[in-house]
Amino acid sequence: MLKPATPGPAVVACNTCRLSDDARENDQGQRGGALLVEALRRVQASDPAYADVAVEEMPCLFACQSFCTVHLRCPGKVGYVMGKFTPDDEAARAILDYARAYADSDWGQVPYKQWPQGVKGHFLTRTPPEGFVVA
Repeated sequence: MLKPATPGPAVVACNTCRLSDDARENDQGQRGGALLVEALRRVQASDPAYADVAVEEMPCLFACQSFCTVHLRCPGKVGYVMGKFTPDDEAARAILDYARAYADSDWGQVPYKQWPQGVKGHFLTRTPPEGFVVA
């Protein structure tokens, strides 16, 4: 079942993702994805610069060979799935910093020199927006 989401740039985190390659959840029984959602919301709330990027969650992005995955999306822009993050504030800040640059881009491509260090090596896929492909 689909539910309406916030229009505009968004980070959609998988709330059921594994904690790591080796562990499904932490000692308190929390999944890595749920912890990443908490970190994203905590970091977003700590800095008004992130207010224009929605943080949303859903079960399973079907990127199960990775862990702690997010989908970055915005109408009319290329989307990205990134994964293998540690579910902490440092990773959340890198994701949100990239999301801000992404939101400011023309069609979803952020120059590599503007990528936060914390997202480098975490990209899994890019998806074209409806009605377009990348040239």
